[in-house]
Amino acid sequence: MDTIIAFLRDHDITTRVTIVDGFLAVFMSFILTIIITQLYKLTYKGPRYSQSFVHTVIIMGVVVSLIMIVIGNNIAVAFGLVGAFSIIRFRSAMSDPKDIAFIFFGMAAGIACGLGFYLLAAIFTITLSVLIYILYLFNYGKKEGEPRVLKITVPENLQYDGAFDDIFAQYLIYHSLNRVQTTNLGTMIQLEYEVVMKEGVKDKEMIDALRERNSNLNISINYASTGGY
Repeated sequence: MDTIIAFLRDHDITTRVTIVDGFLAVFMSFILTIIITQLYKLTYKGPRYSQSFVHTVIIMGVVVSLIMIVIGNNIAVAFGLVGAFSIIRFRSAMSDPKDIAFIFFGMAAGIACGLGFYLLAAIFTITLSVLIYILYLFNYGKKEGEPRVLKITVPENLQYDGAFDDIFAQYLIYHSLNRVQTTNLGTMIQLEYEVVMKEGVKDKEMIDALRERNSNLNISINYASTGGY
């Protein structure tokens, strides 16, 4: 501590102000990104939660705030940093597009802190956090149903075209036959549909209705998401 105090005393006022601003920017960006990552943990719904991603958001926010202090009004330094960071490659694919938004959220807070707009950064972080939580609370944007994969095994001699249309009309909003393949050494056929169930439909109700048509053979509903989201 004495070394730091002596260092600050021996240098000019510009250097001292810059160092103080740097510590303040780091502290503020750290606190704000902690708030952002707490919001991320609260609203995350996916199956692949990553602690390292949470740490990444915090580190990115702090690093960006320091970068903005280093750049200042120096255009040459700005172009130099762009060239240096252009060699960085992120190898991990994002499992959820919302993760990218949280990275930019943390970076925006870090940029504001690095430029000295501490009050603006705090107001921006709190306001956007509240808005994101409201979207999460009301489940905004959710459609009536989510796509599922329905697999029905039928006897090889069954004419499956249109065999389940009335059942699908009763229980489903949407259905599409995606694949037909033989199974059990060619003695049976497996039909694979992409389906969206109506609100309130129970799996067992539809499965029982289908079993009356497919000779009580195997039926499965895959609840893994069928999209690339």
